[in-house]
Amino acid sequence: MRKILISLTLCLITAITAMAQGRVETRSYILSDFQDKVTKVVIPEEAFLQSALKQEVVNLWTASAFEFCTQKEFEALKGSKDYYFLTIQAFKFKGEQEPGILFLSLLKGEDHQVIALPLAPADDSSGRELVYLGALVKAVQDYTLAAMESEKTAYVPDKWFNANYAKWGHMMTIYMAREDVSLSVKEADIDKYLDADFHITEADTADGIFVDAPVNTLVSYCVAPVDPSSASYSYQMLFKADTLELYYISRHRVKPRSLAGFLTKDLKWLKGKR
Repeated sequence: MRKILISLTLCLITAITAMAQGRVETRSYILSDFQDKVTKVVIPEEAFLQSALKQEVVNLWTASAFEFCTQKEFEALKGSKDYYFLTIQAFKFKGEQEPGILFLSLLKGEDHQVIALPLAPADDSSGRELVYLGALVKAVQDYTLAAMESEKTAYVPDKWFNANYAKWGHMMTIYMAREDVSLSVKEADIDKYLDADFHITEADTADGIFVDAPVNTLVSYCVAPVDPSSASYSYQMLFKADTLELYYISRHRVKPRSLAGFLTKDLKWLKGKR
């Protein structure tokens, strides 16, 4: 019994010491070395994304040192916690037969996913992903820096991004691509939740506005599989054109009554914060 008590006491002392030294591995603690480590940027296999990702990282990545690496080098290094990895990966949700969406992901080693944001359908390219790739790179970086400082942020990235809209959305002009609005949304609901500064337009027009980068302007981008199943998800986002900040993100499972794109509940939430 005495040996057991001594063992328990030593365990307790060790745990207390670890806490005192800040070694408890909360999510924020795990990310605390982000700016001190090298981020390996994995060159994607998709040829049309290779030069685009390189350029956006060179232009926007300022939080840590970075180096480009091949897929083969990534496979060799991914077990190491000495690196963070910025990579584009296809992900298959439970119940999907094939991966439906490409995600821009930041990993620490192989085991810890810091954040993953939807980039494009896995089985098709509209070209719109090239317009918003830089904004997604910035969103990954911005979130990771914030998660280093706040345990709450580290656990609820969507709420952290959406706080931007909750705080500043009433000042923004919104351009939402018609193809980003779910076919489940009735025209009456669109009319109900739009206002003088909330516009539905063609995708080319919306993308052009985003590229022109006017101030206080949000532009939509939706990502979902081209041929979704009942196990697939749709992601809806709003980016601020002049700063590339992610102001809103939501997702829902694609069903007959909630097809891909912004749903009525999204429009209602956005309208309620204006």
